[in-house]
Amino acid sequence: MSDTTGTRPDTIVLVHGLWMTPRSWEHWVPHYEAKGFTVLTPGYPGFEVEVEALRADPGVIARLTVPETVDHLARVVESVATPPVVIGHSFGGTLTQLLLARGLGAAGVAIDSAPTEGVRVTPISQARSLFPALKNPANRRGAIAFTPEEFHYAFTNTLSAEESRRVWERYAIPAPAHWVVEYGLIANFKPGHQDTWVDYDADRAPLLFVAGEKDHIMPPSVNRSNARHYHRSPAVTDYVELPGRDHWTCAAPGWEEVADLALDWALDHARVDRPWVTA
Repeated sequence: MSDTTGTRPDTIVLVHGLWMTPRSWEHWVPHYEAKGFTVLTPGYPGFEVEVEALRADPGVIARLTVPETVDHLARVVESVATPPVVIGHSFGGTLTQLLLARGLGAAGVAIDSAPTEGVRVTPISQARSLFPALKNPANRRGAIAFTPEEFHYAFTNTLSAEESRRVWERYAIPAPAHWVVEYGLIANFKPGHQDTWVDYDADRAPLLFVAGEKDHIMPPSVNRSNARHYHRSPAVTDYVELPGRDHWTCAAPGWEEVADLALDWALDHARVDRPWVTA
């Protein structure tokens, strides 16, 4: 058995969001590897195939659940000998919070995060972005895809239509409609705790929220509210807002600054005081 207390993180786990796959991190992987880190980009269960295959057969997306996804990602984080830095984008930010709530990771960064349960802020731009999940009740248990125009508004509104179309063609897949509805829109109106509930008062690894000023689907107000919910926790919780950046901030021009900000903060605040025992 080995105890890695006090060891600096040497691995980064990148968690993608909805309408995306691990391909969305393709620029960050070599960027971090060049700095000497091992980089893991786990997909959700069943996302081991490429974007094109998921578009052709989105059945696995429609059947996906949050608990099985968190369990799957937790096994990846737990497989790392030294507690890693966990960075998640969009719903990956929600998943990052759920992983930290399990006591995992040395530090977490939630970029343009979807909210955890209890965050009741729903700006107009967010409602408009999520409308594709609501406009057809028959889609409630299916997989919903953005049209290029819907994607441009929700994800890439600081890019031109032509640039956005190229992003959509390379990266976009459908998302599970019930995640969008049940965790993004009505979780706060259902009795009992939902799958995205966390104990905001508990201790955990340090957590940074990064919001984009121009983000339509997960605007700064959502991320500010999410961060404020942790105000009673003894753990570090920080918030930073990046001017002029949209939801596609992890790959839009200037993404290197976002990647470096996330990593520098995580390394500066990484919690290495707790034992992490491995076989």
